[in-house]
Amino acid sequence: MTETDNALTNLSQEDISSKSDTRKLVKALASARKALLALQKKDGHWCFPLEADCTIPAEYILMMHFMDDIDTDLEIKIARFIRTKQDKEHGGWPLYYGGHFDISCTVKAYYALKLAGDSQDAPHMVAARTAILSNGGASKTNVFTRILLAMYEQLPWRGVPFMPVEIILLPKWFPFHLSKIAYWSRTVTVPLTILCSLRAKAANPHKINIRELFTIDPKKERDYFPVRTPLNRLFLFIERTASVFEPFIPNILRRVALRRAERWIIERLNGECGLGAIFPAMVNANEALSLLGYPYEHPYRDQCRKALLGLLIIDDEQAWCQPCTSPVWDTALASLALQEDSGADQKYVRKALNWLAPLQILDAPADWREENIKLAGGGWAFQYANPHYPDLDDTAAIAWAMYQADSNIYNKNLSRAAFWLSGMQSKNGGFGAFDVDNTYYYLNEIPFADHGALLDPPTSDVSARCTGFLALYGKSEQQISIKKGLDYLFNEQEKNGAWFGRWGSNYIYGTWSVLEALRLAKIDTSHTSIIRAVGWLKSVQREDGGWGENNDTYFAPKLAGRFRISTSFQTAWALLGLMAAGEAHSEEVNRGIKYLLNQQDSSGLWNDPWFTAPGFPRVFYLKYHGYTKYFPLWALARYQKITQQDNI
Repeated sequence: MTETDNALTNLSQEDISSKSDTRKLVKALASARKALLALQKKDGHWCFPLEADCTIPAEYILMMHFMDDIDTDLEIKIARFIRTKQDKEHGGWPLYYGGHFDISCTVKAYYALKLAGDSQDAPHMVAARTAILSNGGASKTNVFTRILLAMYEQLPWRGVPFMPVEIILLPKWFPFHLSKIAYWSRTVTVPLTILCSLRAKAANPHKINIRELFTIDPKKERDYFPVRTPLNRLFLFIERTASVFEPFIPNILRRVALRRAERWIIERLNGECGLGAIFPAMVNANEALSLLGYPYEHPYRDQCRKALLGLLIIDDEQAWCQPCTSPVWDTALASLALQEDSGADQKYVRKALNWLAPLQILDAPADWREENIKLAGGGWAFQYANPHYPDLDDTAAIAWAMYQADSNIYNKNLSRAAFWLSGMQSKNGGFGAFDVDNTYYYLNEIPFADHGALLDPPTSDVSARCTGFLALYGKSEQQISIKKGLDYLFNEQEKNGAWFGRWGSNYIYGTWSVLEALRLAKIDTSHTSIIRAVGWLKSVQREDGGWGENNDTYFAPKLAGRFRISTSFQTAWALLGLMAAGEAHSEEVNRGIKYLLNQQDSSGLWNDPWFTAPGFPRVFYLKYHGYTKYFPLWALARYQKITQQDNI
């Protein structure tokens, strides 16, 4: 009897409506498993492309012209990629596939293409310009775009917020302090304050301008800062008043601040993975070090260039730039998926976990230590290297996989991870992605924070992963953390029964994350919160048996779980959530499994064009190319495992 035949005999005919469907499940799993393992690197890890909107590739072109360091062949390929992403309906560029027009992204894409040689009279440029002008012109862009335009001399510097480099000297008790904003905000802001304070000026060797994107002469415009709230109005008044006094800042104070900022950047330069291991911070660091006088061939500048080149995805025709890389996250999730698969040889998972184990950050200096001086390290970063900024979500996912693989072999890793995670719990019982109690919400009202993403507060999805692992690990010293985490999760449940997904789109992701944590914590499936969540997931299943949700739900929560199409990865999240809640034999799960089986392509994997996660809700979104590779496999494998066990 073959492996397929053995699997078939263990699957109930009640779970899959026909023997052909059962056989299809077994074959689908085998095909998906083979395809995923074929993508594993020789050293054991996985790393799939991580795509953002066209802001990132556009900024790569803009950076080359800012520095007068232009790779023409690369520029041609990036420009080709940007053109393919232009929306045919509204003429601009959205923040995610199928999304609405975004003026900031469109202005950057337009400027990048013009720098690359596109005529402003070309049809695609006319369409983009028409869309920009009909939405108020380039002066209506967000703060980061306006800063870039000021550096390119397209806007006056009064059109950007006053963020002097001297903020690095502010005491911790001051309302604004670097420790009070998120890691990504810190790494982007510090070099940016250097650029703003020194009034950085782009080389712009071809002297390309975009005056045609303004409704009036930008030098005559005054209203660059729309008022959102009364508190925002107050901060704007303070900021505009303070900016008047910038010429009176003593030169010695500015030199001290510049030196402090320079040291701050260099300490965190992070080798060839770059400052913060994220693209915006890397670009700002590269430009700031140049402005501070570091020559092109200096090792720090060389590190910056190599870090930026490491983010590029290049093929014969096109090139694009990732916002960062995701090897640790991809490896953790792929491992968890394969652990669920009874047909997978676990030596491949062990190889992946052995690759992860030495990457645990134990004693490196880190920004989180400002709030936890005595807390021993134990986390993992999201990227290949980012020792100043370990990620709680990654840490919990890796520890979860290690515990399931062999809690004895990975005992030291697990102990350090559990201790560190417990120490990073916020007062309300939740967990942020990188920081503790990063809840200074008033800072999102300062003019610089028009994106509303300055902070890293606790969220349901990260809290679920951390609480779930701690419950699975089950040590007595973590029991208080577990209880606080569970209480936080129960309190965060939405009225409709779902949970908000901060790092995945959106309520389907959040709901799966929490239901998985409740399973690991052995919460009875008759619990009211679980029943409500199950009811919500079933209510938003689409007619084709799948689930779908796009990023519009971050603007309109009433659209939670509802989209015009189903996606493989969100269907997998919903299925995993329902099965975690004891619903493996439900009709809804059966229909969802059939959807996944029908959507699998000839490669053995799935392929959805949709963006899968927010970098920052409402302003920046991501497409994890790995999500369509391991999440559907995970769901199918769990379904097979449960139905096999029930029939033994």
